[in-house]
Amino acid sequence: MPTDLVSLAICVLTACKIGYYRALATDGACSKCPLHSYSVREGSTSCACDKSYFRSETDPASMPCTRPPTAPLHLISNVNETSVNLEWSTPLSSGGRQDLSYNVVCKRCGPEGTRCQPCGNGVHFSPQQLSLRATKVSINDLQAHTNYTFEIWAVNGVSQQSPGPEQAVSVTVTTNQAAPSPVNSIQAKDITRHTISLAWQQPEKANGVILEYEVKYYEKDQNERSYRIIKTSSRNTDIKGLTPLTSYVFHVRARTAAGYGEFSAPFEFMTNSVPAPIIGDGTNSTVLLVSVVGSVVLLLILISAFVISRRRSKYSKAKQDADEEKHLHQGVRIYVDPFTYEDPNQAVREFAKEIDASCIKIEKVIGIGEFGEVCSGRLKMPGKREICVAIKTLKAGYTDKQRRDFLSEASIMGQFDHPNIIHLEGVVTKCKPVMIITEYMENGSLDAFLRKNDGRFTVIQLVGILRGIASGMKYLSDMSYVHRDLAARNILVNSNLVCKVSDFGMSRVLEDDPEAAYTTRGGKIPIRWTAPEAIAYRKFTSASDVWSYGIVMWEVMSYGERPYWDMSNQDVIKAIDEGYRLPPPMDCPVALHQLMLDCWQRERGDRPKFGQIVNMLDKLIRNPNSLKRTGGETTRPSTTLLEPVSPELSSALGSVEDWLQAIGMERYSDNFTAAGYTTPEAVVHMTQEDMGRIGISSAAHQNKILTSVQGMLSQMQQMQGRMVPV
Repeated sequence: MPTDLVSLAICVLTACKIGYYRALATDGACSKCPLHSYSVREGSTSCACDKSYFRSETDPASMPCTRPPTAPLHLISNVNETSVNLEWSTPLSSGGRQDLSYNVVCKRCGPEGTRCQPCGNGVHFSPQQLSLRATKVSINDLQAHTNYTFEIWAVNGVSQQSPGPEQAVSVTVTTNQAAPSPVNSIQAKDITRHTISLAWQQPEKANGVILEYEVKYYEKDQNERSYRIIKTSSRNTDIKGLTPLTSYVFHVRARTAAGYGEFSAPFEFMTNSVPAPIIGDGTNSTVLLVSVVGSVVLLLILISAFVISRRRSKYSKAKQDADEEKHLHQGVRIYVDPFTYEDPNQAVREFAKEIDASCIKIEKVIGIGEFGEVCSGRLKMPGKREICVAIKTLKAGYTDKQRRDFLSEASIMGQFDHPNIIHLEGVVTKCKPVMIITEYMENGSLDAFLRKNDGRFTVIQLVGILRGIASGMKYLSDMSYVHRDLAARNILVNSNLVCKVSDFGMSRVLEDDPEAAYTTRGGKIPIRWTAPEAIAYRKFTSASDVWSYGIVMWEVMSYGERPYWDMSNQDVIKAIDEGYRLPPPMDCPVALHQLMLDCWQRERGDRPKFGQIVNMLDKLIRNPNSLKRTGGETTRPSTTLLEPVSPELSSALGSVEDWLQAIGMERYSDNFTAAGYTTPEAVVHMTQEDMGRIGISSAAHQNKILTSVQGMLSQMQQMQGRMVPV
């Protein structure tokens, strides 16, 4: 048989069967088709991908076919004036590939998310906008008071080959007020011996309405040791009373409702030495005449004004002080207490928008509030898209006082406009039932949300939650509003995991009973969230809100545990008075627990302001390594910390089964019993390895049980007279 026929026979005999292939570049044995691929005829040199599976151009034939990834999860936004930090979790499926990355799409939108367009080149992304490997990005140089929609797209090597839609998750945010950018240049329009006339342009980014400019100047030789300030609402001013032939340095900065921007770079100008024209020579006789006549007229005007002002003594100093106060605070919004209105309905009309009841559709009851039912529903205003809302209703048979108290919360909410404060849509007062309409927060209260998602978030995500709450409280503090009831139960969480401060119905009444709680118009608020001076002397201030914020921090980092566990209010007051403080939750970074301790300073003047808290949290977010150190001694060893008190130990150490039920871990009762852990004395010696050995695989559940075990051990030691500091 000829040689070529023999070769052909061998090839036919060795052709790969269906489901196998041999690559053209090899002469080896047949290979089985890789995962998610197939061959339909004998002798195939490659395998085709199953439906919805693909190969990129660079994938070898031996590589399994893969799919595009699913959408990223848990996208969290953190707004800081005109910057936004985004963080998300990896998709449920990477598509079976190792080249997963993320692209960020930025859109600037009109009111209520309409008319969106690309953000443009002026926006900056850190570290980058496309092909991100990390699950976070910072977006800077956004416009103030603007709606933005950000989309995070998960992509891999076969995303472009998929005919279906790519996978993305999106979030819509509104940037905050921001201080204006610096003034770029200052010009000297006129210079004399004693006066320099300055002018300048508006900052490139005003970020709102410019309320005033501040000019700082000093002699160059003084080097800013002694300077003067002039304020003006225009973009020019005359600096008078200067020394001849002297160099002066000038800086200008602008102010909006968000505060002052940075000072401009220094600009130097020198007064001249040429004297002003001498009045009295032949060329200035006209000037002399005009000056004399003008002086006489001015003197007559001043005398007349003085006489008239004396006659108008009916204008009291109180009114003058009020006018001065208005002048001082021009452009700065200050909270107005609706209870100061003689007619409470006037406050409602001034601060809350009346909505026609026909625009509202109630869908279901989601809770029972202080005055009636709380429902979810939809609001469709003319010319606007339909939105989900929460609806508080006033129950039938209400008294005038109940109606006034009910609507007072709307009068308060209507004064606020901040992305971390619950937004009031309006009220219905012209028909029954009377309703308060607010934005709908899909994930409900923060404490319940945290308990439901125990252990699911990164530390950075939790710090982002804390930063949002602090930002909202800074806004309230800047408006001179004291919340009085800041707690995780009064923070609401929307579908984008943005936290918003709510519940503005706190009463000012405090019962005399030391074990009582503050009384609202429908329930009790536990003392454990309240600053000691507010309990003892009824002194509610922003500093007492800061104390409450420290407790909220502890709630967040412990995933919704109850502060001070099952201790009575009286025991909490006594422990705080004796200097005890809550210990750090499990795996809480030292930096965060230190901030909690700062918020819990006995002297309210020693506590940080909310603006300082926001700055501290921003620094932690920018430097994640500072959050890695957990446990260990605090920087204040003199502060004795209160050890956790396990629920069962308030009644002399109950059974292990009761203890597990008290901490919500009763599902593991059989595991403990089967392993022989049937007494508290046996349980206190357990380690994390022991937990895994008896079948508790969830890290979050292990941490929760071990936290309670530590408390049990501490309580046993206290019973024996040995207090153990953390």
